[in-house]
Amino acid sequence: MKLRLIFAAAASVGILATVMPVVAQQFTARIGHLESDQQPRHKGLVMVADLVKERTGGAVEFQLFPAGQLGQAREMNEGVQLGVLEGTVSPAAFLAGFNPAVSILDVPYLYPADREQSAALRNGAFGQAVLDSFAPLGFTAIALWPNGRKDMTSVSPIDNVGAFSGQRFRVMDSKVLIEQFNAVGASAIALPFGELYTALQTGVIDGQENALDTIVTMKFHEVQKHLLVSEHGANEDVVLFNPAWWQSLPEEHRAVIVAAFEEVRPKVEALKEAAQETALKVATESGIDIKTLDDAGRAAFREAMYGPARDAYIAQAGAAGEAIVAVYESEYARIVGN
Repeated sequence: MKLRLIFAAAASVGILATVMPVVAQQFTARIGHLESDQQPRHKGLVMVADLVKERTGGAVEFQLFPAGQLGQAREMNEGVQLGVLEGTVSPAAFLAGFNPAVSILDVPYLYPADREQSAALRNGAFGQAVLDSFAPLGFTAIALWPNGRKDMTSVSPIDNVGAFSGQRFRVMDSKVLIEQFNAVGASAIALPFGELYTALQTGVIDGQENALDTIVTMKFHEVQKHLLVSEHGANEDVVLFNPAWWQSLPEEHRAVIVAAFEEVRPKVEALKEAAQETALKVATESGIDIKTLDDAGRAAFREAMYGPARDAYIAQAGAAGEAIVAVYESEYARIVGN
């Protein structure tokens, strides 16, 4: 329904353009996303919009539509492909149906604990390879934005690799995530997010993975006894524009937009980190058992999980995925050193 309204709006704009003289060259992008206007993604987009408007002298305007006002993730992604929506900022996890190659971002321990090293991976050849994989599919992808990291909860202890054996964990419907848990002896069960709290409460599953602020907001910590601050999974957003709209911009305007997203990215990450810290405080005060992995613990989990999940990703994404993995592993060795 929402996409039909966008189509109608686009048609109206086209009719008006045929009868009204062009006074000045102006470019407007409607950008939709799922988070509320109080969350880091939207706050970052407001910063970007202000920078772009200022630095293009008002020639480029971003109109922001948070909280799914223009539809769910799939509707907005399709709208960008079709050109009835100029842009969206979408969680990578919701893009695998359009681009299997982006599922590299589901692989556990893709990023190191060090945020500067992680930024170097995101901003370098690896990040660019992920963005480039969208081009043949009707998208112009210009940036990856960090949106927190995933941790795990369970009704049983999960502070070491061996503790996962026999436990049942909820995952999104992803072969990579299923293999992540298979690799440590757990069973992975794909369930819709809306069913997760009840499944935890009734014992249908034992545990789950999500960002700390999601865990607390959804009150999962109230029906789970153990929290492992594992930071095993990256929650990444992909900034997407319609290629025809993007190419209609003068080159200098495109450069301004790319630079604005890069400039604001650390601020968005800082906002998300602050939200994670607040959530951890709430979880701590609730009295549940909380363990945080040290470097040795992270290394043990990466050794167990990374290889099988990577192989599942390559089997799914094919030659494109294999090429991205090659870039990633080369860059990881160069930046992280092992």
